[in-house]
Amino acid sequence: MITITPFKALRPEAQHAKSVASRPYDVLNSKEAKIEAQGNPNSFLHITKSEIDLPETLDSHHADVYLKAKENLQAFISRKILFQEHKPCYYIYRLQMNGATQAGLVCTSSVDDYENGLIKKHEFTRPDKELDRITHIQITGAQTGNVFLAYKQVEAIDTLLNNWMATKDCQYNFIADDGVQHSIWVVQDDATITQITQLFKTHVPASYIADGHHRAASAAKVRAAVAPELQLPNMSCFLTTLFPSNQLNIIDYNRLVKDLNGHSTKDFLAALQDAFEVEQRVATYKPDQLHCFGLYLDKKWYKLTAKPDTYSSDALRILDINILQEHLLTPLLGIEDQRTDPRIDFVGGIRGLEALEERVDSGEMALAISLYPVSISQLFAVADNNEVMPPKSTWFEPKLRDGLLTHLINE
Repeated sequence: MITITPFKALRPEAQHAKSVASRPYDVLNSKEAKIEAQGNPNSFLHITKSEIDLPETLDSHHADVYLKAKENLQAFISRKILFQEHKPCYYIYRLQMNGATQAGLVCTSSVDDYENGLIKKHEFTRPDKELDRITHIQITGAQTGNVFLAYKQVEAIDTLLNNWMATKDCQYNFIADDGVQHSIWVVQDDATITQITQLFKTHVPASYIADGHHRAASAAKVRAAVAPELQLPNMSCFLTTLFPSNQLNIIDYNRLVKDLNGHSTKDFLAALQDAFEVEQRVATYKPDQLHCFGLYLDKKWYKLTAKPDTYSSDALRILDINILQEHLLTPLLGIEDQRTDPRIDFVGGIRGLEALEERVDSGEMALAISLYPVSISQLFAVADNNEVMPPKSTWFEPKLRDGLLTHLINE
């Protein structure tokens, strides 16, 4: 069973919550972050993407960037934009988007649980991205990025959290510029805190990383880098939000490839027919069921339907992204490893198919592939088998905002 703990969040004064809250650091590049934070000195991007306050010629991983993040964090505290909770609390974070609602528990999860496999993974991590977060945590003394965890729904937990939201006032409640409503309740009652802790300890055998593999791995490595006798208690846990599986929304995570690996368009389309039924469409094609793919090439959309002999019932091989890897990316485009090949790029479905068309039509990319979303049951099946999905297999929406709840490790 998993172990969760309340914590003393560093968080904004209520009147500053909307201006502080920022999109996660890893969904924006430096240029986008600078534009988004322009004119807003309270944006948490000044801490998570602090290169926006330094010359553009400076590498985003330069030591000065992390020192600037620390300086900015301390300035936010000095200016009384942020304050630390006086006692350990749990927090309920509710997001509402397009009529759908999901509510999760913000807490700290155990690094031991992560290392012992009770917090289950479904992706490999990249060393360069880990190092970025490790350095950021070490220098700022803060876990600013929230790890998005899922767990198999428990009715008693739902009832408790729903009752708290129905009977208590929320601390933050605002609609962000993208139309997503963010509401947070502080759970400070000792009896309720104990009840929540026990419910997870007795009813939740494992949690699953939905989004934040690099953040979780980095938290573990920050602790490992410190001699045991020097480790502070807060280094043994990391910032997480746990959502019940029935409330989560996974959307498509699409691919772009820079070239056809020496094929002509005609030859490439012909070669696809070994593994797929190929049908040209008169308009954009967004896959509406498993084992179907959209292909955008030479300003035309095609529907690709995987032939039945291209996949099995195995939890991993049945995934559309693995069908794509085994029968298109590797044999036709020469892409062996999506984690490291510079010819492939990834675009979350939240940006729409138009984002794919624009990059192909501009000549930057040769083709785009749209996929049907992975289901939460597929994610659980892969993780339970201790297997790993290809990178960028899942995109969850809506996203938690950075800056509303931060975990300090150097207390």
